[in-house]
Amino acid sequence: MTTPTISDFKDFVQLVDYSLMNNLNADPDATADGFDHDPRQVFSGHFVPVAPTPIENPEYIIHSKTFFKELGLSDELAFDPAFQKVFSADLSDTPPPMHKFGWATGYALSIYGTEYIAQCPFGTGNGYGDGRAISIFEGKFNNQRYEMQLKGGGPTPYCRGADGRAVLRSSIREFLAQEYMQALGVPTSRSLCLYASKSETVARPWYSEGSKSNDPDIMVNNPVAITTRVAPSFLRVGQLELFARRTRDNAHPKAYEELKMIVTHLIEREYKSEVNKSLPFEKQIIELALAFQGRLTRLIANWLRVGYCQGNFNSDNCAAGGFTLDYGPFGFCETFDPAFQPWIGGGEHFSFFNQPKAAELNFEKFISALAPLLKEGSSERAELEQIHLGFETAMRAEFEKVLSAKLGLISSEPKLFQSLISLMIETKVDYTIFFRELSNIPENILALKKSFYTEVSEEQKAKWQAWLEQWRSLALSKNSAETSEEVSKKMKSVNPKYAWREWLIVPAYQQAANGDYSLIHELQEVLSHPYDEQSQEISAKYYQLKPDEFHKAGGVSHYSCSS
Repeated sequence: MTTPTISDFKDFVQLVDYSLMNNLNADPDATADGFDHDPRQVFSGHFVPVAPTPIENPEYIIHSKTFFKELGLSDELAFDPAFQKVFSADLSDTPPPMHKFGWATGYALSIYGTEYIAQCPFGTGNGYGDGRAISIFEGKFNNQRYEMQLKGGGPTPYCRGADGRAVLRSSIREFLAQEYMQALGVPTSRSLCLYASKSETVARPWYSEGSKSNDPDIMVNNPVAITTRVAPSFLRVGQLELFARRTRDNAHPKAYEELKMIVTHLIEREYKSEVNKSLPFEKQIIELALAFQGRLTRLIANWLRVGYCQGNFNSDNCAAGGFTLDYGPFGFCETFDPAFQPWIGGGEHFSFFNQPKAAELNFEKFISALAPLLKEGSSERAELEQIHLGFETAMRAEFEKVLSAKLGLISSEPKLFQSLISLMIETKVDYTIFFRELSNIPENILALKKSFYTEVSEEQKAKWQAWLEQWRSLALSKNSAETSEEVSKKMKSVNPKYAWREWLIVPAYQQAANGDYSLIHELQEVLSHPYDEQSQEISAKYYQLKPDEFHKAGGVSHYSCSS
């Protein structure tokens, strides 16, 4: 059966189904029309109705053909004036049943397990939430519910005095990164479309050409843009945390009720197939905790598999659905370093190999948000705590599973793993190229030379050769039912050939600022097929080590969060 393709915006609008706005509580102090853009405290309710602020003179940049097809949308829809108007934040002429406003949500913030309210301008935690992200659409596509959210759609009550805009640079990065992560098989929010203004700009701190500065050293006027990201929901651990804090503090008479409502909504939106709704609610909480633990540990293991570092993995950046969310100060590891951190404000606690610990602390906040829904001293409360305590073991098992797959092994070999990591640090290897070249099952270390950033000494060669021989004997003998070609094919299915390399992304957004979008489309195509060999021309351009001039280069090897 062929899925109907929607090409008319009027048909698209008919798919709207606002489950969040229909089933949860609006802020009682909100306006009726959504014109609610000034910073203020929000004391209760799950969302604030907000009308987005249109960007001036929008033009089409790119859309995800892959995702459009999955949704049953025609590519022509991305060029439809009515569609473009809505997804560049102008809902003024939106026909029913769509509203002329969207919604923003509040959430709490925990950084590496510690609760914070300092980021709230009121010092209470009641002003922290979606400052420039506004959801405008929710509906079902091929029996799957999705929420569509504008990134850069203007200020909300949570904007903390900022302009609510996103710049073209960050919007291109987010759009392409979501496309890449989806192609890698890593759970992620999705990219729908990207529009930019031909006349509106905002100033942001950034790096001058050739800068080696740690912090941005100039102000740059950037074109504003709006990228639409899509997910089953945008519920975050920080959201549950906010309602749990209010329940613990008896912040208002409906605090407990609102916590239960949002957890129920989370189950309905994200865990319908994993949580048995016929069970008592207390038992549903246990199933939810187990399901999220599984999703989160698998997600982080996949991040480590592909070299992704989130950079700022606070509880508000942790999707309660267990997928990658908020592509702000992210990066991908090129020269292997367990302490790799692309964001100048991230510190070691959010570095590449420390992400399992950061995830564990976010999971702790998730568990603590569920706890008020269970009676103290109950068996369910004790079971919830055991699930919490089991996170580290579950995370280790998922990481070892991923490492085994990367090395073509059918079982975990911790000593082999540890010696490999030590050698990769000592030799300075490219994370992606090393594992891709290893997937060819080489007999000699010289075959891996393409992945080395420095010349290796004779002593290092001997260490590598000894490791290589030990690995080959395990990979081939323990997979005796498979040929080396079959092992190689399996390894190449989890070790991508093409990596996100910031120095190759920078020219795309630089050219885009001057109206040339061709490189964005080229990158979309390359990054959408990361495991394929692709053409010799593409391989020569995109499958190479980072050039020396980009090491320690501001805006390339590291960057601020300004976007």
